[in-house]
Amino acid sequence: MLYAFFDDRGVLRQDPFRRQVDAALGTQAAGVAILGLGTEVSKLTFDERIEVLEVVAERIEGRKPLLATVYGDTITEQIEFSKRAIQSGVSALMLQPPSQKMDDAKLAGFFSEIISAVDCPVGIQNAPEFLGFGLSNQSLIALANDHENFTIAKLECNAVNLESVASELGDSVMLFNGRCGLELPDNLRAGASGLIPAIDTVDKTSEIFAEFTAGTEERADKLYADLLPVLCFIMQGIPHFLTYGKMLAAARLGIELGGSREPSLPATDFGAACIRRFSKHLGPLN
Repeated sequence: MLYAFFDDRGVLRQDPFRRQVDAALGTQAAGVAILGLGTEVSKLTFDERIEVLEVVAERIEGRKPLLATVYGDTITEQIEFSKRAIQSGVSALMLQPPSQKMDDAKLAGFFSEIISAVDCPVGIQNAPEFLGFGLSNQSLIALANDHENFTIAKLECNAVNLESVASELGDSVMLFNGRCGLELPDNLRAGASGLIPAIDTVDKTSEIFAEFTAGTEERADKLYADLLPVLCFIMQGIPHFLTYGKMLAAARLGIELGGSREPSLPATDFGAACIRRFSKHLGPLN
């Protein structure tokens, strides 16, 4: 997942997206994702989301799959963006719940209308831990049964909870987790198809995934243990993650950090010192 960088006036910057894409292309990462929580999608206008989509799609040039999160408070808005994204060449869409809380049945109906309207593999970001509400496992299963193109679910939970979801869903959908890569090996043991972490540690998380899937789990565990202090520091809630994860990505990629778009969590001197230490330990990302 790519970060959104802003200038000192809060204006969205394009070039950092290109730098992040180039870094992702140089790793073992399976693909590139945009416009999720890490891209601060709720702070972007519809036109800015289209701008991010077009800049990233042009930079990738089909060299790796592109997953775009679909944000919007109405079915019409999400369908409109989905169709624009498909025209731009995305490989799959990830629907995010609207900002207004819905019960399980209403949210399932909301997603069902959108999935029916698009001709593309579709997933749902089911993250009540961060978004405040989400779908039940039963509704996820029902959507998978009703829509052939509903093939992905992305969670934001611990590995124990992921395992319980995986055991109910079976092979009906591909299951991913986020949380910056926390519990990466155990998520894979629990039944995750993979993870969608942020760009700041993508070289390390991709290496861990590759080692695990190659059958060298002990090596994967050792690599994960080395990375764990960084992940624990960054993944302390979404505002903390956006401030310090982005700061780590900027340091490793050589991107000027710039400003922010409110609401945001101000960095402290101590936090910045921690990121400098982590960046030095991890080395450049290019």
